[in-house]
Amino acid sequence: MAEPRVVLVTGTRKGIGLELARHFLGKGEHVIGVSRGEGTLTHERYEHHRADVTDEAAVKALFAGVRKTHGRLDALVNNACIAAMNHSLLMPVDAAQRVLDTNVLGTFLLCREAGKLMQKAHRADPTQGGRIVNFTTVAVRLDLEGEAVYAASKAAVESLTRILARELAPFGVTVNAVGPGPLATDLIRAIPKEKIGALLARQPIGRMSEIRDVLNVVDFFLDPKSDFVTGQVLYLGGV
Repeated sequence: MAEPRVVLVTGTRKGIGLELARHFLGKGEHVIGVSRGEGTLTHERYEHHRADVTDEAAVKALFAGVRKTHGRLDALVNNACIAAMNHSLLMPVDAAQRVLDTNVLGTFLLCREAGKLMQKAHRADPTQGGRIVNFTTVAVRLDLEGEAVYAASKAAVESLTRILARELAPFGVTVNAVGPGPLATDLIRAIPKEKIGALLARQPIGRMSEIRDVLNVVDFFLDPKSDFVTGQVLYLGGV
């Protein structure tokens, strides 16, 4: 029987991250969850770490612990993010900074440290590689009004994804991104229903994204047979 993969998921306290953690546990994986708050999931194959993804020292300490305990990391799913949906003329600079720090810097730090760990595993055994999946949004493709900073942060994540795919390919590591449409989480709770409806009307498939849609794409990117798929951004809903 194959040994369980070690999968690190950020933002696992609630929402998509929590569902991802539960999904991977159901598949028999060992899941490392990360969030700024206490964990909300208990399982024999789940371990939770409190860490701010924008704090370089905390991220380094997290991966030092992963290396010491497990000796490797098979997959990273960068789910943690912040959305601030305001007209550009009303966006406070501190709110914009938090969005950029979490979504861009946080994703970069996790990818960098995961890449180092995956590189070491590949050098020790060239048959070993790794999988990284980042999260973007259809707001990038649709140029959504009221989401300039959020969409800009995710556009940066997309660029980061494509470049890291090239930089990490020699180590057997793939880097891809999934872009859900509106999904019933805290990120969109404050958005007026009419705005959500207008957004859905711009999608060829005019419904809300569901967690099963996200899990399907993440599973595809993490599949061992997807070792020839890298640098891709897959939007949901036909955007």
